[in-house]
Amino acid sequence: MKKYKSFKEFYPYYLKEHELPHTKLFHFIGTFFSFVFLTLLFISLNPLYFVAALLSGYGAAWISHFFIEKNKPATFSYPLYSLMGDYKMFFETLLGKHKIF
Repeated sequence: MKKYKSFKEFYPYYLKEHELPHTKLFHFIGTFFSFVFLTLLFISLNPLYFVAALLSGYGAAWISHFFIEKNKPATFSYPLYSLMGDYKMFFETLLGKHKIF
């Protein structure tokens, strides 16, 4: 696997690993709920919301990779860039750049 030195260099690879609309849909839903749980964490300071944020974000993403896209999640090789990619793709989807249906 190529060694990416910047997020800018990594992001095209990230998008290639998320070509199918249903993969993007699962990521979008998981990322949305991670935002909900992180918001609840900051409001309540209950650490269980942090666990819920991780489970919702990564759970939905990994399910989509294993069963829809049939590839290995980028999180395993590039955890920080992958997280950044999830958030960037989420906001790009809100702006209509990615089709999820």
